[in-house]
Amino acid sequence: MIYQKYIKRFLDIIISAVALVLLSPVLLIVAVLVRVKLGSPVIFHQQRPGYEEKIFGLCKFRTMTEEKDAEGNLLPDADRLTSFGNFLRKTSLDELPELWNILKGDMSLIGPRPLLIKYLPYYTEKEKLRHTVRPGLTGLAQVNGRNFISWDNRLAKDVEYVENLSFLLDVKILFKTVAVVFKKEDVAVDTNVVEGSLCDERKDMVQNS
Repeated sequence: MIYQKYIKRFLDIIISAVALVLLSPVLLIVAVLVRVKLGSPVIFHQQRPGYEEKIFGLCKFRTMTEEKDAEGNLLPDADRLTSFGNFLRKTSLDELPELWNILKGDMSLIGPRPLLIKYLPYYTEKEKLRHTVRPGLTGLAQVNGRNFISWDNRLAKDVEYVENLSFLLDVKILFKTVAVVFKKEDVAVDTNVVEGSLCDERKDMVQNS
């Protein structure tokens, strides 16, 4: 497909570059506030599988403190998430550094969200189609439940996106994303717990099959 092979990447480069320039004041302000309120490093890096399962460093603004218990272990996410960090998540401002991932070619503006590496063993052959395209800043699953869509439905939406990828579908997802962000719907405080529970569903199915 011409759009997928040539035009989509071209649009990703143009849009991410323009967005980084236009949003640079916002990025700077958020970076300063994160440094003051949450400490350093300002940017949180996490390894995620991307196109053809190639591992890359996902960039986000940090949203949690480094508070630890008496034994030196990090407190649960919900305990380390401040009101400011919660605001960043609800407004999706914490996702803005991913524009750099898009410009570099690690990600696309629209595509399946890059999940954790530890989930790789639990995809079915069909679900592995999600890695035949670049992961996205937003995607079909994100505009149909965001953090609280079930594991099976989330991956089914990813496959549906890959199988029906088109310019019109990307535009539709983009406009729906704007609506979801402004409504601040379906945002999990502790995404590791939510996604972990979803992964556990699949893990149990695999082990019991």
